[in-house]
Amino acid sequence: MQQTQQQEALSAEELIAQDVGARLPVGTMSWIIAGLALIWSLFQLWIASPLPFSLGIGVLNDTETRSIHLAFAILLAYLVFPAMRSSPRDRVPLGDIALGLIGAAVASYLFIMYEQLAQRPGNLTTMDFVVACIGIPLLLEAARRALGPALAVIAIVFLAYSLAGPWMPSLLAHRGVSLHALANHQWITTEGVFGIALGVSTSFVFLFVLFGALLERAGAGHYFIQLAFSLLGHLRGGPAKAAVVASALTGVISGSSIANVVTTGTFTIPMMKRVGFSKEKAGAVEVASSVNGQIMPPVMGAAAFLMVEYVGIPYVDIIKHAFLPAAISYIALLYIVHLEALKLGMQPIGNRQPRPWLRRLTGFAFGAALISGLSMAVYYGLGWLKPALGDYALPGISVLLAAAYLGLLKIAASNEPLPSEDPDKPLDELPETRAVLLSGLHFLLPVVVLVWCLMVERLSPGLSAFWGSVMLIIILLTQRPLLNWLRTDGKHDYGSFTDGVVDLREGLIAGARNMIGIGIATATAGIIVGAVSQTGVGLVLADLVEFLSMGNLLLMLLLTALLSLILGMGLPTTANYIVVSSLLAPVIVTLGQQNGLIVPLIAVHLFVFYFGIMADVTPPVGLASFAAAAVSKGDPIKTGITAFYYSLRTAALPFLFIFNTDLLLINVDFAHGVLIFIVATIAMLIFAAATQGYFLVKSRWYESVLLLLVAFTLFRPGFWMDMLHDPYRDAAPAELAQTMGQVEAESTLRLRMEGEDAVGKLRRFTVLLPVPDGASGEDRLTKLGIQTYEQDGKILIDSVTFGSQAAELGLEMDQQILSVKAPTERWAKELMWLPGFLLFGAVIWLQRRRQAR
Repeated sequence: MQQTQQQEALSAEELIAQDVGARLPVGTMSWIIAGLALIWSLFQLWIASPLPFSLGIGVLNDTETRSIHLAFAILLAYLVFPAMRSSPRDRVPLGDIALGLIGAAVASYLFIMYEQLAQRPGNLTTMDFVVACIGIPLLLEAARRALGPALAVIAIVFLAYSLAGPWMPSLLAHRGVSLHALANHQWITTEGVFGIALGVSTSFVFLFVLFGALLERAGAGHYFIQLAFSLLGHLRGGPAKAAVVASALTGVISGSSIANVVTTGTFTIPMMKRVGFSKEKAGAVEVASSVNGQIMPPVMGAAAFLMVEYVGIPYVDIIKHAFLPAAISYIALLYIVHLEALKLGMQPIGNRQPRPWLRRLTGFAFGAALISGLSMAVYYGLGWLKPALGDYALPGISVLLAAAYLGLLKIAASNEPLPSEDPDKPLDELPETRAVLLSGLHFLLPVVVLVWCLMVERLSPGLSAFWGSVMLIIILLTQRPLLNWLRTDGKHDYGSFTDGVVDLREGLIAGARNMIGIGIATATAGIIVGAVSQTGVGLVLADLVEFLSMGNLLLMLLLTALLSLILGMGLPTTANYIVVSSLLAPVIVTLGQQNGLIVPLIAVHLFVFYFGIMADVTPPVGLASFAAAAVSKGDPIKTGITAFYYSLRTAALPFLFIFNTDLLLINVDFAHGVLIFIVATIAMLIFAAATQGYFLVKSRWYESVLLLLVAFTLFRPGFWMDMLHDPYRDAAPAELAQTMGQVEAESTLRLRMEGEDAVGKLRRFTVLLPVPDGASGEDRLTKLGIQTYEQDGKILIDSVTFGSQAAELGLEMDQQILSVKAPTERWAKELMWLPGFLLFGAVIWLQRRRQAR
């Protein structure tokens, strides 16, 4: 069995290498590459652990760790990725070795010369200049090899723009930067290549990618696939539904859509083909579900960790905001697969009869209650135990965790081990759900540790992933001998401790290899971010985009989505997100303010993120589609088009949560959140039925239009309610204090403001002004930190208290208050759901009549 798993892992590695253009050399060089990858993973575990601070050795600052991180990435990029398609794949030419060593040397320059550079900030020596002039081209070449030419070309364009500013057209012109200033900004400081993006790759992303690789090597990926297949395989289109669930579960531990496609697709795609799905549809289902793994908390794609720095909120908050859209998207994909099965007239597999709906709901409710009960017991139990144990809390919790691990291993040893994946096995027999579930419950412990550290202990993402990885290392080293010891009948040999060491080594190597492209992408994207900060091109692009969108926010969002999709044809997800969010996220927020819509920054970044993940789907360059086509033997372009069609639900969600931030659970209580989840899920299922042209029967065009209208009403009930009743009443600017005293505390006023921006340009924008407690309107304004005065019939801001709420909202001295809107009492917007459901009932009636005939 161990040999079979190793062959399957090798096959998956070869498929990934084939799709990303990597080489798999043989002989001594393969051991050198593996050794470098292993050392890189061990280095990242070391700097993430508390050991350097406890032992007082190997303590490095952020700049030094970024420098070493990039040195490993560049060296491995030149060793792993060939220069041309005709370059050898089984060996590494001496030229590539030399370039890799030079690239590693110049990347580690900031680590080697850190003290000297810190003593002369901004004073570029000849050596600094030479290192930068060598490093930037070598990084761009590494990006071309690892990621394709698109990102390297875009970075070169921004470098050229930085130097050629005075000669650019008037709209794009700037004073320009010298070659020395460019070299200093991009390579020697932490504003360019060694900026925030590479810092996130070093601190967070590597540990999470490594966590996923170790969990996959431990056997969790195979466990998730078998569990999904046992749960859903007996339904119509069961293998396709199992593919969706397996990819969702795998997405929890992996941020790579290509790896997700290959690991789950090698089993699920042949199964889907055998029950009637075409090659392209089978591949497209796997692509659509695997790509969505990047938006599935708690372990999302690399871009999610960049969001922590760009938005400035904890990762646990990003998980909270991203959970609802991700869950809705996966549920809708399951429904799309069901509709495809109905269209093709598929029948359930095997003799197992689907349970009645009441029993299904009862079983689901029991399972949810059991999980909730266990979660509460763990949460409150540990909450009581930690103060009780005091300084011995960590050893005590470790003992409890070890006991839970041994108990779950005993349960696993009492059941038959999972069979190896065999796509050619007949589909007349499905694995038993209970046996599959009990055989791998210990794989959930590292995920529990990760989620606990993130959401309860509120540790940093990097430290949380470190403790999760420590738990995984323990499992990898001990599960085989312990299972042999706990298995009393001796029927199965799970392997030895040595096999566990091999698994650990291969998992560490796989994690580092998976990080090469991400490390290179974040460093290269740093060039673009550095050029934006050095030249001020962001303000120019803001004016350009505002001109193209004619001040219309919806058109602005469409342009942003289109730009993301175009860039996605050549950029990986992470680089796509960095480029678009750096250029356009602030513009969308500003334009929203000018249109009277306050768009939270997290909503804008998730909007860009969602369209960025389409990079792996979008033909003609979607790598996940090519990977799926390699498994299905179908046409990669048709696979990509079909996958994009299935992913329309993912493309619709960002537009919806920009205008209805309830979907992101922003300022929403628990009960309201549950209601929103239920209604939004129903709305997305209706949207899926409309786009697929099939509900109870094949839909007529007007029925699809009505279904789209119903879905829109359920998603955005406030759109119709605002037409019936304005949620705000107008008040004169001179009556601001009086109005502030009339409304209830904790409500919100909308102020339309006019004032100069950072470059002296007059602009209009909207501010949502919270109403604090206070005896009078003047008292409330004072608490907010605002004082106003009247001049020539205009109400202007006299002063804003430093650090006050008003200052945080962007209010400044001499800004004019153009209008004040106070909230009014009106019916709840959710009442518009009623006519939406009535219209939905009419569509059901029409289709049932046709179904009966």
